[in-house]
Amino acid sequence: MINWRRLFVVSITPEQAAGGNFPVRLLLAALFVILLHGCAGSLKPVESPLEVTPPPSEAAQWQQLEAIRKDDWFHLLNIGSEAFDWRLRAIDSAVGSIDLQTFIWELDAVGHDIKQHLLAAAERGVFVRVLVDDSFILDSDQELLEIDHHSNIELKVFNPYKRRSSEVALRNILNLGEFHRLDHRMHNKVMVVDNQVAVIGGRNLASDYFGYHETDNFRDLEVVAGGSVVQDLAAGFDDYWNDQWSFPIAEIMAQRAGSGTPRTAARTNPAVAAVHVEQTLQQRRQDWVQLVESAHSGQARLLLDRPPEASPAAKDEAPVQVGRELVKQIDAAESEVWLVSAYLIPTEELEAAIQRAENRGVQVRILTNSINSNNHLSAHSAYRKHVKTLVEMGVEVHEVRNDAKDRDLYIESPVEDKSLCLHAKVLLFDDDKAFIGSANLDPRSMRINTEMGLLIESPELNRELRQALEPDFSPRNAWLVKAGENGDLTWVSDETVLQHQPSHHFMRRIEDWFLTLLPIENEM
Repeated sequence: MINWRRLFVVSITPEQAAGGNFPVRLLLAALFVILLHGCAGSLKPVESPLEVTPPPSEAAQWQQLEAIRKDDWFHLLNIGSEAFDWRLRAIDSAVGSIDLQTFIWELDAVGHDIKQHLLAAAERGVFVRVLVDDSFILDSDQELLEIDHHSNIELKVFNPYKRRSSEVALRNILNLGEFHRLDHRMHNKVMVVDNQVAVIGGRNLASDYFGYHETDNFRDLEVVAGGSVVQDLAAGFDDYWNDQWSFPIAEIMAQRAGSGTPRTAARTNPAVAAVHVEQTLQQRRQDWVQLVESAHSGQARLLLDRPPEASPAAKDEAPVQVGRELVKQIDAAESEVWLVSAYLIPTEELEAAIQRAENRGVQVRILTNSINSNNHLSAHSAYRKHVKTLVEMGVEVHEVRNDAKDRDLYIESPVEDKSLCLHAKVLLFDDDKAFIGSANLDPRSMRINTEMGLLIESPELNRELRQALEPDFSPRNAWLVKAGENGDLTWVSDETVLQHQPSHHFMRRIEDWFLTLLPIENEM
């Protein structure tokens, strides 16, 4: 709910609050504030000096890896703790530059650790650029500004809200006049180090994406990539970094920063920075050698939605490049397609491509969230409108159980009540291609938000992904959705068969039913 008391500052006595016309006065005051803000003008694009990622570093540690592998290589990050370790190892290995692009950077335990490692890199002279979407920064403005104040760190915010608040609902209300611009978000996720190695996939920067949250965690996948494709990723980052809708956070916060409160640059302990240098030069070099020697060879192509030029809301600039290519890959498949997507709401184009695949004998398998595991019930409600059609096509549909019996594989927190939610975005085509990236299979990813990912041709990586994902499809961990004798859907696990959606709470099914009535599918 919106906390109306934070919309405006006013003293209210108990007698006034008890008056019958108080709600009307409150509503009028709220509307006045909204209109007042709406007249303040919209945010204008910013012009910044053009910056590009430095050429690939020629540091000895990277030259050693190039001597081992001259082709593109990929290492799968299946488990959250491993993904976190390699992310920090990459940061600590940097000698020249780090480019980090993300949808969410939450400064919780994991987010704070990443912050400290970035600061340690900056302290030893590494130039760090961070580009974060403005959807969920909320109450982190000041801390991010302090990070940006470091002389070796630049931080930009993509498509920012002009009128800022630490509450999502209130901030959306205050910026209602710019809805069409703000509806388009940057969902990209990548980190490029020294233009030599990169981490790309679906994980945001917060504890629950790496299995460290106390109760609710995400199942996700990424790869560490090396070779010539890294330069493509670096160039893609530059495109977004230099886009006129990527604002320096200092510019966004100029008015607030001018309040007279002194700011200090965020720094780390010099002794800590020295330790990281030692680890980078001595202990981590062998780790990289072992990783590269065991990595999969392949040929990769970067799929990247174009950043906006005139406006994020411009219809002729719709970010559809990634979605269209994924549909083409489904159409090109000859034997099998696996669609693993946290939020699966097929567009007309996607549903038609799946039907064409089934018609020509291609086996299509889907893994998505169930009503209990989905962290966005509205997305599940939109998906539910399509699931029967998919099952009747012949698609094998699996829905992740939030109480998956093997969820301990992905959760590190020492708690008993652990809930799992699928967040991965992986597509497998036949036995030799794989897509790993940020894009879900829903209208928001395919038409509204910007997305990215790697389309990798590698039978070895395809095989490892199948092995990594097969347990997720198991009845121990997912419901198989089938059509019953009377045409109604059933949900089958290793223990039971249900005639209704597998929700722990009846009211959640009622809420889900209500959401199906709302005309919001194209925004999901």
